[in-house]
Amino acid sequence: MAPIEGPPLPIEPATSLFMPTYHPFQGERWALNIVPLQVCAGYWTPARMIRDMAVLLRREADGLRSWMSMTPMELESQEIGCLLARGRTVVMGMGMGWAACIAALNPAVTTVTVVEQDPEVLAVIDQCGVFAQLPPGAAAKITIRQGDAYRWTPDDGLPVDTLLADIWLGLHKGGRQEEVRAMVANTGAAAVYFWGQEMNIAWRLRELGLPVDAAGIDK
Repeated sequence: MAPIEGPPLPIEPATSLFMPTYHPFQGERWALNIVPLQVCAGYWTPARMIRDMAVLLRREADGLRSWMSMTPMELESQEIGCLLARGRTVVMGMGMGWAACIAALNPAVTTVTVVEQDPEVLAVIDQCGVFAQLPPGAAAKITIRQGDAYRWTPDDGLPVDTLLADIWLGLHKGGRQEEVRAMVANTGAAAVYFWGQEMNIAWRLRELGLPVDAAGIDK
């Protein structure tokens, strides 16, 4: 095998935003592993080396499958919604807790409610103490509700300001917008950002034969 030419990839953090420390976990359905060194491409940025990258895996019939990871691609594809969130914010799907953390650190956000159905996922985040690593003011904004993202409604019956949804394995899935619309109807959300939103918009424009640009979106 010929040697790879060119300078080595830099070792850089996956994000300049807050990054919790994660610890290995082995459960009945879920596991959390730490990868010492990994080459990762970003959603918007070039590939680089990431050190001690946490990966959340779910046990399937054919073995462990990566469900979420602290790669630049995963973080950059979530941060838009977290940084633009405001007011009463709902995060559908705990994942690794990162989106909830970034939303809680946003000064425009007053409360963050995380809706997660699987108790073992909640146990992963709890044993890592993810939210305890936040500044006290940000941590105090977060409330966890165990429930179904497709059916959950606010406890007080009042509409929320921002809905952030990430409950899917793949970045793009046909029909995802209908699922998100159901969540919006249940929560009364005034604004929404869901994982893979850009990909779903681009896919739909291609189906309609419209250009993947601002003019196509306006149509």
